[in-house]
Amino acid sequence: MSDEQVQAETEGNGVPGIGQGPKLVSTAGKLEVQCGPLLNYKRMSDELSETPIWHGSVLIVTTPGQIHPELSLRCVGAVGGEGAGPVSAGQRTFTGVKLYADFKKEFWRFEIDCPFQDFEAEWEYHIQELAYSKDSEEVKPHVFAVPSRTQSMRILFHSCNGFSVGTDIDYWHGPALWNDVLRVHQEQPFHVMIGGGDQIYNDGVRVNGPLQPWTDIGNPKKRREYPFPEYLRAECDDYYYKNYIEWYGSDPFRTANGQIPQINIWDDHDIIDGFGSYTDHFMRCAVFRGIGGVAFKYYMLFQHHLAPPKSTFTTDASQTTSSHGHQSTPADSAQLKDTFVAVEPREDPSFIIGSRPGPYVEEHSRSIYCQLGARIAFLGIDARTERTRHQINYPETYDLIFKHLESAFEANRNLKHLILLLGVPIAYPRLQWLENILNSPIIGPIKFLNKRFGLAGGFFNRFDGNVDLLDDLDDHYTARQHKAERRELVQRLQDFSKKHSIRVSILGGDVHLAAIGRFYSKPKLGIPAEKDWRYMPNIISSAITNKPPPAAVANLLARRNKVHHLDHDTDETLLEMFDHDPGMRNGKPDTNGTTNGNHIIQKKTNDANHATMPSRNYAIIAESHSASEIMHPTNGVAPPTNGEGAEGADTTTVPNGDSKFNPRHALHDGEKKAGTDHPAASGVTKTGLGGRYGLDVSLRVEISPNDAQGHTHGYGFSIPALDSSAYEHQGKTW
Repeated sequence: MSDEQVQAETEGNGVPGIGQGPKLVSTAGKLEVQCGPLLNYKRMSDELSETPIWHGSVLIVTTPGQIHPELSLRCVGAVGGEGAGPVSAGQRTFTGVKLYADFKKEFWRFEIDCPFQDFEAEWEYHIQELAYSKDSEEVKPHVFAVPSRTQSMRILFHSCNGFSVGTDIDYWHGPALWNDVLRVHQEQPFHVMIGGGDQIYNDGVRVNGPLQPWTDIGNPKKRREYPFPEYLRAECDDYYYKNYIEWYGSDPFRTANGQIPQINIWDDHDIIDGFGSYTDHFMRCAVFRGIGGVAFKYYMLFQHHLAPPKSTFTTDASQTTSSHGHQSTPADSAQLKDTFVAVEPREDPSFIIGSRPGPYVEEHSRSIYCQLGARIAFLGIDARTERTRHQINYPETYDLIFKHLESAFEANRNLKHLILLLGVPIAYPRLQWLENILNSPIIGPIKFLNKRFGLAGGFFNRFDGNVDLLDDLDDHYTARQHKAERRELVQRLQDFSKKHSIRVSILGGDVHLAAIGRFYSKPKLGIPAEKDWRYMPNIISSAITNKPPPAAVANLLARRNKVHHLDHDTDETLLEMFDHDPGMRNGKPDTNGTTNGNHIIQKKTNDANHATMPSRNYAIIAESHSASEIMHPTNGVAPPTNGEGAEGADTTTVPNGDSKFNPRHALHDGEKKAGTDHPAASGVTKTGLGGRYGLDVSLRVEISPNDAQGHTHGYGFSIPALDSSAYEHQGKTW
């Protein structure tokens, strides 16, 4: 059925849509909210002017039949209440846009914007007549922080915000680390929180949800041929919706959602564990294609505040199953019965949209580019929509991304850093030896015994009968089939970094432990990190909620922390920064450290492991100097380029042929004393390291899972800005 054959409706605020929606009118007298408000950061505009604009959105989910809601926004002054000049904006009102509606729910988006002030400002928003449908909780205005026009944003990074199937959630006290996030936010507010994937875990759909009968089928051929008709789509739709409502509506995560603007990129658990990394003939089965569409629908609504596709894949609507080239899935009258879906009048300019749909999700990838305040840019690559077992993104998608980057950085010479989100780590120990074992002939007899008699049942997954760990290994950039794609991406980033004198720092999650990987020029080249365009740290922060791997796994990874050679000029390895376990000092509980209370504190790694930390965590990233120091250096002297002048710092040079040089230790001043004694460890203190445009990084690591308040111990290091002045004589082509 074409769009023209489906009756269209235009909302009172001028937003077109498909379908008439349910004919319901609420008589509650209040705006009954099932979930929200959820606050998103979108982008900046007029970045180079004297009056740059912050753009974001607020989402609420209500019972159907509501009147058009309204949101009021006003600046309430400076963060901390001091040092503020006159506020340049009064209260403004924004009308909600209906994105989606059916008999159970309505999604409303408020597109908000506010001018950057001369000071770090608090903005208060209030949704009129709002009332929560499940309780009598008092509704208070929400407040978020926006940096001054000369500041870059203070960043929170997290990933793996949920639990794998079978985890004892009570033992781990649910999402306890969000309590720590809110404590730090109260002390010094975050301007943005970046979700690196797995913001929600939807894996239960195959265990206690509508896909359980499909999962229980023992014959792989019958499982591949299992249909995904409209009734199953509707059941999965209901499951994904309720799971989002429960997770996004539970504290303390709910509170953070309303106070800290989000930017999110999805990963496999936002769909289902391993999506995209099983064998191609199995991934193309109807069930995977069907749940890919359902998951994308709610990913768009909850995580991006965008209208979903008009319809998604079902096996009893032929127009949704056939290839539709570069177009989105056509409308299906069965799915649109008593349903309204908005049609976005334009694409948000922060998205870099893939040129063709993914192989298993019938939609286009959506990578994100935006500016995070005065000097930091962000790029989040959608590495799930186009993923297969043998590729992560289409070659043309990389071309689109780098074309967008070139345009953005040519237009704004004030940018000094690019924060790149890949979701899965890219500078990480090789595990090919384990892949070789799991793919070797010795596994064949075990697989046969598993199929016939159930031997080693937990070792094999219920989807394709392969070793359960293989889909996780195939997800890694370091997997053998992704090796060439990985190398080309890193080399393109190196070229971009050198051309624009931009430091690239990479965010990665997924692996459920904390670590810091780095690419860098080989020592024989004698290039100090401050001038090394190949130096790219990979901040690996995972998981903020899911349980960590056993200590034995983390210790094994640390033992595999070799110095690897990406190419003729680039090496890579993990930084050894975990000087002791969180809450411990000299092998004993540290009663003088961060709040320990009476909670049981246990060793998490062996004494030789200083590279990987199997404990829940999140990361904080912020500039090393205040905006006033950057913009107005004291007596006309800029902050030191290499951190000289900071306590204990000296000018770092990379040894040339020094046999004692250990790249697992500090490569520059900002990495010296990395760990709990580093001045960046707290996540709130500016170190003054890394030169005028340096960044501070803190990995906040959970002390004890017995602590329901989620107290953490900080491990810090600093990242120098890139000074490419030594190469200017080489011209623009560098």
